[in-house]
Amino acid sequence: MRDALLIALFAFLGAAAAGLLGACVLLLIRRRSLTAHLAVVSGVAVTAMLAGTLAVAQAMFLSAHDLTVVTTVVAMAAVVSTVTALLLGRWVVARSRDLALAARSFGDGGAFAAPDGPSTAELAALSRELEATSVKLAESRDRERALESSRRELVAWISHDLRTPLAGLRAMAEALEDGVAAEPDRYLRQIRTEVERLNDMVGDLFELSRIHAGALTLSLSRISLYDLIGDALAGADPLAREHGVRLVGDRVEPVPVEVDGREMSRVLGNLLVNAIRRTPADGMVAVTAGRSAEGVVLSVTDGCGGIPDEDLPRVFDTGWRGSHARTPPAGAGLGLAIVRGIVEAHRGSATVRNVTGGCRFEVTLPAAQG
Repeated sequence: MRDALLIALFAFLGAAAAGLLGACVLLLIRRRSLTAHLAVVSGVAVTAMLAGTLAVAQAMFLSAHDLTVVTTVVAMAAVVSTVTALLLGRWVVARSRDLALAARSFGDGGAFAAPDGPSTAELAALSRELEATSVKLAESRDRERALESSRRELVAWISHDLRTPLAGLRAMAEALEDGVAAEPDRYLRQIRTEVERLNDMVGDLFELSRIHAGALTLSLSRISLYDLIGDALAGADPLAREHGVRLVGDRVEPVPVEVDGREMSRVLGNLLVNAIRRTPADGMVAVTAGRSAEGVVLSVTDGCGGIPDEDLPRVFDTGWRGSHARTPPAGAGLGLAIVRGIVEAHRGSATVRNVTGGCRFEVTLPAAQG
């Protein structure tokens, strides 16, 4: 028993010395290829066995003949293990290099395609992650291109909408200044109307910039959706009468919601104004609200005749106004973008779909707790 313990001790000391030396070598070559690391690990395993054997032989526990036999066996094992480690290392490095080239392709704007052939579980997992990242990156690029396109359209349309009233204001101001205005009071009323339009446009731009910058601060309070919609209908009634549109809000449940009253009133106002301006005279705009499985759903249905299917995904984009919207009173195309921004800030969603004779805008909000 004592001899067995001594043999184990000498073998451990010899193997530990080889392992310490191998750890130092691995530390020195830590930036080298995986092939070199595998070769060192293989060499450490064989050297540890040989060092332990020599230590045991030095302690006179092995004869010269037995030492020769063991050394020969260890040498053959060293050759085989080293060759195996080199082959494995080269294969793993080759697979890693193929994976790096594939990753570089989607980093340059292409799509990631995993290299063909078998690979280790770790490299396969990395390939799957890179493929998922490639899909997300492609979606991000598409969103960025769509956003940039919307920004360019917004700048063009805002420039157009500003140029027209400013030119009119300058002409009316010059007419008043020169004393050639036949009806000064009418000119003054028109000037005030145009100034109010410009003020509303600037207000929309400021609101949208706060939303995009994440600076929209909400003051949540428990409010009845019935009261919110009632106030919004009362505010939109003069515009509806001017356009000959009938407002209907008889299917509104008194559902409580926790929202920012001011911002949600803006949402309802924008939806109603958009619906009224798109609905022909003698048409109807209907507002409904009630509970659903997703929370509380508020809908505004107009009689615009519907939106082309290819335009539906862009309705809430900044600056989108449709094909016939380059003239007042279509606005600057900011109202629905503001609606989506405010609703999403309330952890809700805004959608649109075509219905018979028009389209329906739906706002889904979380139900009030308690």
